[in-house]
Amino acid sequence: MANGRVLLDELREPARALRHHIPHVYEAYAAMSKAAITDGVLDSKTKELIALAISVSKQCDGCMASHARGAARRGATEEEVAEALGVAVMMTGGPGTVHAPRAFDAFLEFSGKRDTPT
Repeated sequence: MANGRVLLDELREPARALRHHIPHVYEAYAAMSKAAITDGVLDSKTKELIALAISVSKQCDGCMASHARGAARRGATEEEVAEALGVAVMMTGGPGTVHAPRAFDAFLEFSGKRDTPT
C-alpha cells in the first residue's frame, strides 16, 4: 500500500467526481458510517479496530488507510492495533500476513510514530 496519507489524497478527487454524480449514495453511506462508528455499547475506538481488521480481510488499501487514521484519532495503541490485526491474520491466513503489516504501517503513520516520506 502506498503511504496512507498519499493514498487517501489520491482517492480524494476521484471520489469527489463520483460523488457529484451520485450524491445521495455518498450522503447515505456517510450517515451509515457515522451511525456505525458512534459510541454505543462498543466505543468508537473499538469499532475502528474492528473496521481496520475487516479492511485487512477485504484487502482494501483505502479502507485500511481510512480506519488506521480513525483508530489513531481515537487513541488506539500500537498493541491494540496489533492484536486486532492478529485476529485479521487468523481469519484470513496468508493474505492477512501481507495486508496486516500494511495496515499497521498506516496506523503508525497516522499516529505519528512513523515519519511520512518527504
